[in-house]
Amino acid sequence: MSKSIFITCNIPDVGAQLLRDAGYSVDINETGKILNKEELISYLKNKKYDGVITSLTDKIDSEFMDLFPDIKIYANCTTGYDNLDLNTAKERGIVMTNAPTDFSAEAVAEHTIAMMMALATRIVEADKFIRQGKYKGWNPMNFIGLDVLGKTIGLIGGGDIGERVCHYAKGLGMNVVYTDIKRNQSMEEKYDVKYLESVDEVLKVSDFVSLHVPLLPSTKHLINKERLSLMKPASFLINTARGPVVDENALEEALRNKVIAGAALDVFEFEPEVVPGLLELDNVVLSPHIASASINARTDMAKTAANNIIDFFEGRSPKNVVN
Repeated sequence: MSKSIFITCNIPDVGAQLLRDAGYSVDINETGKILNKEELISYLKNKKYDGVITSLTDKIDSEFMDLFPDIKIYANCTTGYDNLDLNTAKERGIVMTNAPTDFSAEAVAEHTIAMMMALATRIVEADKFIRQGKYKGWNPMNFIGLDVLGKTIGLIGGGDIGERVCHYAKGLGMNVVYTDIKRNQSMEEKYDVKYLESVDEVLKVSDFVSLHVPLLPSTKHLINKERLSLMKPASFLINTARGPVVDENALEEALRNKVIAGAALDVFEFEPEVVPGLLELDNVVLSPHIASASINARTDMAKTAANNIIDFFEGRSPKNVVN
């Protein structure tokens, strides 16, 4: 019997095509907009669906599951899955999966390095300076930046993405330290990386701090006022993980008071809203949650999400079950 699948947002066509080739009926939100909860519920009430490919903006909680008892799998087309109520789903026999891929890890690592270099070279400030018509000729003291050669980058999280950031940082002649609840001894040996026992130790010695942890109760506001005060006054914070890992109000205060030198954020605590004060600061680089937005990454994520659904309905265990 053919299964009906709903895809909540535009993803590369290869995902939907894999499902159609497997004999499934596929409906897609093709509006180009992110659906809020009420809108998504309205779409799903149009017909009986067996599975849904979700995005990180789709909050699938117990109330949502109550409305659609026939849906047996939610396949996030993202690496993160903090939008999914894993425990409730497991209790009800509903499978939830994510879509981590090598290409998505690579894209996030490259974006992290790009943000680090943007902070070091002050390239965003300089671009704005020219666009505002302020450039009147060469000046040897215009936008003096920071050399990354010989500086230390501290990784909070030494998993796949962290290791790829380490690879690029070492290529730039940087020192690398990291902390994680699970040591990555392969990374330590391959790249001559130093493991530190705590987040606090990493913050104290790093010129750049880069966050690579999932959003969990234990990581919400991992970077707060107290921890920001441990960082060097000339240091920078980079967040390509999840917004609530950083207390953004505390970050704004630290930046205004020159507790740290700058920050680069691809994700935001109150996403899509940004703490207004951060928008006013020249020493902040912002991007709209696009760290994994390479064509290879998005294509592979769509394939992975579709294959998780196909595996589930064909009696195989999906490769990326998170509950």
